[in-house]
Amino acid sequence: MNARLTFDGRLLFATRMVRLFAYGLLSVVLGLYLIEVGLSEREAGAVLSLTLLGDAGISLWLTTHADQLGRRKMLLVGAGLMLLAGVVFALTRSLPLLILAAIIGTISPSGNEVGPFLSIEQASLSQLIPDSARTRIFAWYNLVGSIATASGALVGGGLASLLQNNGASELNSYRANLLIYAGLAVVLMVLFGRMSVAIEAPPRSVVVNRFGLHKSQRVVFKLSGLFALDAFGGGLVVQSLVAYWFHVRFGTESAKLGAIFFGANLLAGLSYLAAARLAGRFGLINTMVFSHIPSNMLLMLVPLMPNETLAIALLLVRFAISQMDVPTRQSYVMAVVDPSERSAAAGVTAIARSVGSAASPLITGVLLQASLLAAPFLLAGGLKIGYDLALYRGFQKIRPPEEENVINSSESKSLKGSTAS
Repeated sequence: MNARLTFDGRLLFATRMVRLFAYGLLSVVLGLYLIEVGLSEREAGAVLSLTLLGDAGISLWLTTHADQLGRRKMLLVGAGLMLLAGVVFALTRSLPLLILAAIIGTISPSGNEVGPFLSIEQASLSQLIPDSARTRIFAWYNLVGSIATASGALVGGGLASLLQNNGASELNSYRANLLIYAGLAVVLMVLFGRMSVAIEAPPRSVVVNRFGLHKSQRVVFKLSGLFALDAFGGGLVVQSLVAYWFHVRFGTESAKLGAIFFGANLLAGLSYLAAARLAGRFGLINTMVFSHIPSNMLLMLVPLMPNETLAIALLLVRFAISQMDVPTRQSYVMAVVDPSERSAAAGVTAIARSVGSAASPLITGVLLQASLLAAPFLLAGGLKIGYDLALYRGFQKIRPPEEENVINSSESKSLKGSTAS
């Protein structure tokens, strides 16, 4: 991996690790901290929801203007917003100020990527590496992020417990994590500041639309619609709701659930690397679709299992192949859009996924309350298979450059062989 990465590429891997570690660090204590500062559960929930809504709007603007105004500049702005959120959350108990910081700042209540970083970094990485290495580099990029998030969560929970065991109040132990979060934002600013002009988008003279797109807007909007459908289906079976289903259906205890999902996420992370190898042989769209369909068939079978052991086994097998579409999807978007609009394309498709998944947990809650325990799995699997089929039908002939090169090379060799004979 390192042999193909420039200094800027290594910096982008470092910023991914620092950022995801910070998100994981905060994710385990943020909700508890908001309760400790005196917010009600309803107020804390509102603040957390506003962090996601505010982030979506600001991130859309930053990512769709990054190719025009400067990727490095927008990454620095994002890190500044992350610093702002960490400092304000750590220093105030005022609900209006917390809400303002939640809307304007960059903070992750779940440990997942928020802010403009992912989209702009993907665009920058794509510019720094050969087309043939893109999917493999993206696989490692996602894997190091998963490891960093898990490590951050482990350290965040451990640090809070350690401080409390040594006499610190719960409030101050959680505040320590917020201050470290703010400190890591400063580290990000230093790292982003060291990046060169090599990460910037190529110049362009054409007029772009409001989303920062020009030549690629049709393909981006079409992909965004499909990705929103996929995310809507995935939102029906988010991890917390699947854990709740196991508890209701089989009485699975929380400690066992933690072990199940630790193993599941480890398998999902390893699947990133397998995806890169398969994509090199079968193509990005084929890998996305033909790993995703069996994954979703397994998902639909989970609630039909007669006992906990079989349900867990199917879930783990499903996770082992369910995330193969992540690096391949990211790589495909970068491959089929113009290099001068990669940040905008990644931003628009990411926001589409966020919007698509927003309402799904509410639907799952209604279905579980109505004792329709299998319905979320069946509905999610069906919708996601529909997405796979639509994606294959609409994009199987739109190939990334590295696949076109392979096809052209094969055709050339065949033609030479026919001529020689």
